[in-house]
Amino acid sequence: MKALIEKIQTSLLNLIGSGIEVLPGIIVGLVILLLTRLGANFIERLTTKVGKRTLRSQSLQLLLAKTSYVAAWVIGILAASVLAFPGLRLGDIIAALGLGSVAIGFAFQDIFKNFLAGVLLLLQEPFRINDQVIIEGYEGTVEQINIRCTQIRTYQGERVLLPNSTVFTTAVQVRTAYEHRRTDLGVGVDYNTSLLEVTELLEHTIMGVDGVVSTPAPEIDLVSFGDSSIDFVVRYWTLPPQKQVRQVKTKAIIAIKKAFDQAEINIPYPIRTLYLYDQQRFNDNSPVSTDTESN
Repeated sequence: MKALIEKIQTSLLNLIGSGIEVLPGIIVGLVILLLTRLGANFIERLTTKVGKRTLRSQSLQLLLAKTSYVAAWVIGILAASVLAFPGLRLGDIIAALGLGSVAIGFAFQDIFKNFLAGVLLLLQEPFRINDQVIIEGYEGTVEQINIRCTQIRTYQGERVLLPNSTVFTTAVQVRTAYEHRRTDLGVGVDYNTSLLEVTELLEHTIMGVDGVVSTPAPEIDLVSFGDSSIDFVVRYWTLPPQKQVRQVKTKAIIAIKKAFDQAEINIPYPIRTLYLYDQQRFNDNSPVSTDTESN
């Protein structure tokens, strides 16, 4: 019994001694991690400034900053591991990472997938920061493209976070990709109205609306014979931001209504004709009454 107790005491002393020997390395490793955090933030700010001066694309600026930030952390963690455990060599760390890569890949496959998709989005630039887009039914302005997700601010002032893998594999409608954007505005006139006169009036009116560009030129199309009107579509171009499109559309509607009133052109209401009749009289299943004369 005494020998067992002495063996346990010896083992505890050896364990404590080993811990004391490793403690300075652990402290150094923690200091390295703290310095890595400060250095990674500094490098991110530095690369952001350098990117703004050297790169025109805001997406590439963001990619440079994020890549440098991640690289600084990887180097810092490797350095802290080597200093905290002197017997651990860099080759051993790489071998351990290679053996655990399969397990890590399965555990963090969504994170890696979103990270790679984010890098490809920043490199290919299907859309840029401040572009107005529609993704998965969400419409708004792109605020950030992070490592994991793309951040959109909707027109209602809501924040939407979409995984980069979803953004990369789904259809994206970029509403501010080009210099101008077309709006189709429908309007109907009475059947007794001169169509040539209306066409000239609409063309002249829409050209006078503030915000409508002259190139591409507006177009006036006759599209259908409606139930109570002949239908036109006024196609005009504006700057692409949603606010600009909305404001110009309001001005266009006001201008067309005013022009029609001055020209005494009627915008008809829907017309419905109602027929009232005795249903029993036209019922084929009702017995036919015959009048007979009695002699």
